Amino acid sequence: MRPCLLLISPRNSYRLAPYLKAAENIGIHVIVVSQGRHSLVSAVADGIHVDFQEIEQAYQQILSAVKGNNIIAVIGTDDLTVELASGLSKTLGLVHNDLMASRLTTRKDLSRECLSATDLYVPRFEKRSIQSLIKTPVHGVGYPCVIKPLSLSGSRGVIRVNDDRELVNASSRIQSILLQEQLAGQEKNTVLLEQYIPGYEYAFEGLLTDGKLQCLALFDKPDLMQGPFFEETYYITPSRLDEQVRQQIHHTVQQACDAYGLRQGPVHAEMRIHDDKVWILEIASRTIGGQCARLLKFATGRSLEEIIIRHAAGMEVKLANMDQAAGVLMIPITQQGILRRVEGVLTASKIKYIKDVEISISEGYELTPLPEGFSYLGFIFSKAPDPGKAEDALREAYSKLKVITSPVIRVQ
Repeated sequence: MRPCLLLISPRNSYRLAPYLKAAENIGIHVIVVSQGRHSLVSAVADGIHVDFQEIEQAYQQILSAVKGNNIIAVIGTDDLTVELASGLSKTLGLVHNDLMASRLTTRKDLSRECLSATDLYVPRFEKRSIQSLIKTPVHGVGYPCVIKPLSLSGSRGVIRVNDDRELVNASSRIQSILLQEQLAGQEKNTVLLEQYIPGYEYAFEGLLTDGKLQCLALFDKPDLMQGPFFEETYYITPSRLDEQVRQQIHHTVQQACDAYGLRQGPVHAEMRIHDDKVWILEIASRTIGGQCARLLKFATGRSLEEIIIRHAAGMEVKLANMDQAAGVLMIPITQQGILRRVEGVLTASKIKYIKDVEISISEGYELTPLPEGFSYLGFIFSKAPDPGKAEDALREAYSKLKVITSPVIRVQ
């Protein structure tokens, strides 16, 4: 029987298309598990359709549907699917992470509780119901602090607050976001309050094999992210940190993975450097979000998704050295409105070291900024001899763009 990859992904995931392309290049057949029976993506429309909110039903439905197939690997592309992927891998006799380890990477409160029992540096935190904060904004974390949902990703609903009034307003905004998501259990009415950690932020992309962590890339985030919202913008690799700090980050992420019980597969970690210490903000058991994975291919010639598929399938993984610097700007949505056009794209694309300018949202669609929004306007990619040139090219290209919108008119 032909070898098959079971790819579990939300139908609108940025990661879906790159994984499908990588599997095609390797020659592995893909069975997609998603929610979309009427998706425009043929691999999703022809795949297995489940409800990710009904985990037990989805689990049994998938096992029944893949019976008789030669499944050699199971990959969950997003936070929503990694726990399901772990459970299926275990049942199918494939390498996998423990279910609880996967769950820790998708629930901010559980991960904080886990890491606070170690010697790692994590922010002070409290878990509170939204209603209690709106009524009585009293807590022990101190100001400034950050309030965030327990499970949403991409900085959605993450807000820095500096006093009681801002905390009440932020709680009300997050309450509205969670109502839209139709979440269950604690996730629909509970938030995390945590100490604000100043300093520059970095992202670590790694791969675990039998518990040993290998660094695939370390990204600088050269914009100082101080809030009140925390949109991702510039990612630059290789990092310009000195070797000692890079090793400190690697060691810290390895310790966090050990604490979670993570053993296999991709790891994406976010951290800040403050007082010469590495503070863990997030550990996820999936690849980097958006189109940022393309940076690895620009810098090394290797697709991140191909690396992950080969690793999961037990195939040989050859990693190339990073001989170029690469950068991406996740173009932020800065204003509410209906997108009419983006001017200056051609000019931006002709700037030296710019590889691509991609506008992801079509004209006529509504733009929603953070903290309610959860998408980017698009991406600008650069490849250059060194990180400084890669960053400068992105900033120059972004300066050429002009976003034209019209007001949103709500019909009562």
